[in-house]
Order: sequence, then structure tokens, then C-alpha cells
Amino acid sequence: MVFTSLNFLLFFPLLAIVYYITPGKFRWITLLVASYFFYINIKPAFALLVSGVTLSTYIFTRLIDKAGTESGKKTLMVINIVLILLPLFFFKYFAVINNGILSLLDSYKVRWPLSEIKLLLPVGISFYTFMAIGYTIDVSNEEIKSEKNIGIVALFLSFFPLILSGPIERANNMLPQFKKQVELDFALITQGIKLMLWGYFMKLVVADRIGIYVDAVYGNITQHNGTSLVVASMLYSIQLYADFGGYSLIAIGIAKILGIDVMQNFKRPFFATSMSEFWRRWHISLISWLTDYVYTPLSFTFRRFKVWGIVIAIMITFLISGIWHGAGLTFIIWGLIQGTFLSIEALTNKGRTSFQTKHNLNKRIWYIALSCLFTFVLFSASMVFGRAKDLNDALMVYSKIFSGIIHIPYRDGYTMLYSFIGFTILILKEFRDEYYPAHFLLFDNKNVIIRWLSYYAVIFMILYFGVFGQEKFIYFQY
Repeated sequence: MVFTSLNFLLFFPLLAIVYYITPGKFRWITLLVASYFFYINIKPAFALLVSGVTLSTYIFTRLIDKAGTESGKKTLMVINIVLILLPLFFFKYFAVINNGILSLLDSYKVRWPLSEIKLLLPVGISFYTFMAIGYTIDVSNEEIKSEKNIGIVALFLSFFPLILSGPIERANNMLPQFKKQVELDFALITQGIKLMLWGYFMKLVVADRIGIYVDAVYGNITQHNGTSLVVASMLYSIQLYADFGGYSLIAIGIAKILGIDVMQNFKRPFFATSMSEFWRRWHISLISWLTDYVYTPLSFTFRRFKVWGIVIAIMITFLISGIWHGAGLTFIIWGLIQGTFLSIEALTNKGRTSFQTKHNLNKRIWYIALSCLFTFVLFSASMVFGRAKDLNDALMVYSKIFSGIIHIPYRDGYTMLYSFIGFTILILKEFRDEYYPAHFLLFDNKNVIIRWLSYYAVIFMILYFGVFGQEKFIYFQY
């Protein structure tokens, strides 16, 4: 059961009713039961993993709170982090490592005792693993007290809007909300529905429609030339944003309807004028997690190297980000590319800032537009490694961008037209939100006629232009 399935559209309204008629102090139980029901409906065995991570996290955070020494706290923290990471490493990386060794030894005619392995990656494991690690570290650092109620910890790690693809929330935000008695607030419910509606537009009208073209090109790279591969690669960045951004809005909207505030995960990333700003706007929950728990400790450790210490910390952080996204070599390269972009910016930051200030460039429209375009192109170029099936396909894409080959034109004109309409509407809204947030309001217009017409217009476009039956989000593979 995922957000775009008919089952979910029946499940969630029923849950919301049951949730609000449940006495306040027991509502966390309703959410916990619903969250496990939701996850079990994807694959029952997956629930055993999240239960194991929950039990380990609960026991060790309680022990950390009771530990009498700092060394004792750190030891317990490390043990729990290792235990939490074991399922992730096994399901996400063991098969890749084993099959890589098998392939290497086979080329030398050496027999490997294990045959080729294929493991099904539990959906959401990368997300709740990071949430559990963050909670463990926060308790060890005495930033938060360990939760005594194991049911609340279980709800934190399995909360159904977040478990599949985040946002990667923090315990200090979520645990108190699960314990407080939420009053029925129609204003919050309305806000949540608006977020969900726009999230469905981004997913079904923009992401899944563009995905038809991207899949057609990347599924047959050998028969496409550089032009179509450039277009598909650029469109994939938009598809990825609309897919994951749409998911995040739906998740945040669901939580808001239930009276729970979840952190923002995207902030118009395609209006970023540099890669560092881009990563402050894209997948905010992951980047803030990596900043707090990886980059900041590393930059402190390497502070004696000054700016080069920052570079080392950035490269390690984005290497971890690449590994988190996927076990293949393509994702490691992608992480290193992003780290390189950010390192170059860090090394040239003083000179660039001085130059921009001297010529007053940050207030010139043409410079802002070119900076946004350049940042988008850099990100799209790197995402070839994120979209290609393997390293060979990624290298083939790059080589064909600079050479010609037989080109099979894409003949589905309606798909291209609907994709263009959906993306145009999305980028106009993003432009309005970025530069004119108080103007041209639709969903929040004071005029009831304009407001309701905008609702019906978006619903119509979802039903008419939307692609149904996919029922998957790109980040499920991570």
C-alpha cells in the first residue's frame, strides 16, 4: 500500500476518523497499529526488521541514559549503531559485494563458495535506520532523554507517512508530538489536504508523465543519440524532484491532518544559484542529518587543516551520501562528484564572494538566472550516474552526448505535451513561491471562488493528465 494506491485512499480517511474519535491519550496506539498495518501490507517480513531495530534502539538508549560514565555511553552508542546498521548493510550491500567478488574471481577461473545472490531491499530501511541512529546519538550526547515508553519509540520509527521515504525526522521533534493530546483542528486538516493535493499533482502529472520519456530513452540507450540523452537526463532531474518532492508533500500533509508537524524536505531547489545552496534546498532532512551527525564532527576533527579540513569533511560526507543512496559503483561516483562540486565552491568561496560583491552580481537578474541554470546542469549531469543501470550505461550516455548514432524519435506527442503542461505549471508556482509569495494566490486566495476553482482545476489535471497504476516512488529503491 503506497500513497497513490486506491487502498491508501480508502485506508487514510478511515484512519483519520478512527484517530480523532479515539481518546487523546490513546491516539498514539491507533497510529502505531495503523503504521504497522500500513507497512505489513507492503511485505509482512519487513515489519520484523523495523521491530528489531526498534527493540535494539529502545534497550540501548535506556542503557545509555543509565550509564555512569561518558566512555560507557559512547560504547553503548557504538554497539547500538552497529546493530542498527547490520540489517541495512546485509540487505543493501551484501549481495553487491558478494556478486562483485564472484565476478572478479570468475574472471580468474577461481571458484567462490557462494553463488550469485539477489536480495529484496526492505522499503524504507535506509530512512528509519538513520532516524534510529540519530536518536541514539542524541541520547548519548544528552540532547534528549531516552523515551521510557517502547510504544512511542516504535511509533517514531514506523510512523507510516515517513517510513517509506522520509522525511528523516528527529526524535526531539516527533516524540513529544506523539505524546500530546491533539485537538481536532479544521485549519490544519485543510492545510494538509492542500499539501497532499499538490503532492499528487507533482507525482502523477509531472513525475510519472516525464518518467515515460525518461524510461523510454534510458531503457534503450544504444538507440539514442546525444540530443535525446541530454534531454532525458535533464528531464530526469525534474522527474526525481517532482516524484520525491511530491511524496514529501503528501507525507507532510498526512501528518498535518493528524495534527503532527513534520519538517520541510524541499525548498524550490531549482532556484538555487550554487551547489551549496542547492543542497540546502534539496532533501533537506537528509542533508541536515548528514551535517549534524557526519559533517560537523568530521570538520571539527580536521579543523587543523583549515579549508582543506572542510574539503575532507565534505568529501567523506558525500561519499557516505552516495553509499546511502545505493550500493553500486555509480552511486559512489555520484557522491564523489557532488563532494567535488562543493569542495571547489568551498575553496573558491572567498574569491567568488568578493567578485560578486564588487560587481553587484547578486542583484542582477541575468546573473541569477545563469547561476540557477548552471547549477541545474551540474546536478543533471551528475544524475546520469543516479539514473543509469550501471557504470557502463552511464559512461555510454556521456560518450554519446558528444557523438551521433541512430536516433529513434520519440513519437508519443501527448506524453510530451502533457509533460510540458505539468512542468510549466509546477515551475510557475515555484517561481511565484520563490519571488512573489504573497501574490497570485490560488489555494490560499481569500476569494472563495478563485480558491475552489483552483482546487477543481488541479483535481481535473490529476485525473486527466495523471499517470495511474505506477504506485511506486523513485526513492523507494534507496
